[in-house]
Amino acid sequence: MASIDEEIKSKFIDDRHRFAVNILFTSGWIKNNFTEFLKPFGISSQQFNILRILRGSNEWLAMSVIKELMVEKAPNATRLSDKLLNKELIKRRRSETDRRVVYLKIDQRGLELLQTIDEMQKKDEMSFMDKVTQEEAKMVSEILDRIRS
Repeated sequence: MASIDEEIKSKFIDDRHRFAVNILFTSGWIKNNFTEFLKPFGISSQQFNILRILRGSNEWLAMSVIKELMVEKAPNATRLSDKLLNKELIKRRRSETDRRVVYLKIDQRGLELLQTIDEMQKKDEMSFMDKVTQEEAKMVSEILDRIRS
């Protein structure tokens, strides 16, 4: 891949400006690649995120908690969960004390799908990350954390 300057054919005010644009551009690039990777599995990146959250908790989670934990905050989490429910990847139940509260839990089929995706990711999709050392990845993550603080 070419430099960000060549990719978007633009001049930047300074290196901080280049850095910010590069983050946005690369984020979109990674997201597009991941979306293509997930297509054969029939789920979106947001649905994948919900499944990963549910696998991590391994218990019933309120929809409000799931929304808070999502990488990409989704106002349409209910619609996303409906699709996962229709694919029999999750289970849903309502609170007995407050019918407005909805709980989700990953189903065995959801766990199996994530296992398959994990195995494919190790082989294929994340190979572009091989260009980055563990030390470099840690450094950039720390910089990104600092920006958000």
